[in-house]
Amino acid sequence: MSPYSNLISESVLINDTISLLRSFNGRASAASVVDFVMKIRRPDAEMARMLAAELIADDPRLMLDENDVLLTEYLTADAELADVEFVVFDLETTGAKAPPCRITEIGAYRVRGGEVLDKFHTLVNPETPIPSFITGLTGIDDKMVADAPLFGDIVHDLLEFIGNSVMVAHNSGFDMRFLNHEIGLVFPNHKLANPCLCTVQLSRRLLPDILNHKLKTVAAHYEIDLTNHHRAAADAFATAHIFVNLLSRARGEGVNDMHGLSKLQSRRSKYAKRHSA
Repeated sequence: MSPYSNLISESVLINDTISLLRSFNGRASAASVVDFVMKIRRPDAEMARMLAAELIADDPRLMLDENDVLLTEYLTADAELADVEFVVFDLETTGAKAPPCRITEIGAYRVRGGEVLDKFHTLVNPETPIPSFITGLTGIDDKMVADAPLFGDIVHDLLEFIGNSVMVAHNSGFDMRFLNHEIGLVFPNHKLANPCLCTVQLSRRLLPDILNHKLKTVAAHYEIDLTNHHRAAADAFATAHIFVNLLSRARGEGVNDMHGLSKLQSRRSKYAKRHSA
């Protein structure tokens, strides 16, 4: 069991439970969960409650309410954006795919109430050589990371910084894959439970008419300085300020809570329509 409430097991049973709950708008009876996930047909209510409680005990996304299992993301979906804490982050890596590639730098900023607050930054020793083309792109070479901490040395501080915040990144799928891979090396079969937003997707929905949605282009649109592009701290700083501007734009369109923002992110954009086919 992980000592952190924002880490969850990649258990197949848990993933099946979450899929079931999402199909029922976040709530299902314990008996339904046990029937569907554990294949125990028609369990009595007391046995179902006991088995469901044991199943979900270590996963912060799930809770038991009398004889029902709830998915907590539905309980917080109406949280006002002004009250939600976000951690906007960026990673530099040794390549495009994890594994085998590893993290070389982490930059993160806390955002709350429309303000960019605390900062987390560190180089990371990837325990593998950095290819020359990556050094050419980021400026990070083997010598710079030789005395940097291993990911396992900083993971505790990072997880405490993240806490239960909503994660935000520019092309978040890339960054979350790397982050969860590294976390899994320290805490086997675990990953972050935190919900995640992508500023690429949000900018496509909210800024459909700009040239493209690369970080540098969106930063230039908002006149945000990005002079040290492809370094984690600088890119995270720019992304955090882009995100604050996108939140303001979303509120101007009537989006005031997490449910609305998540729905906006998943909506097909004019940009996507223009570039499909």
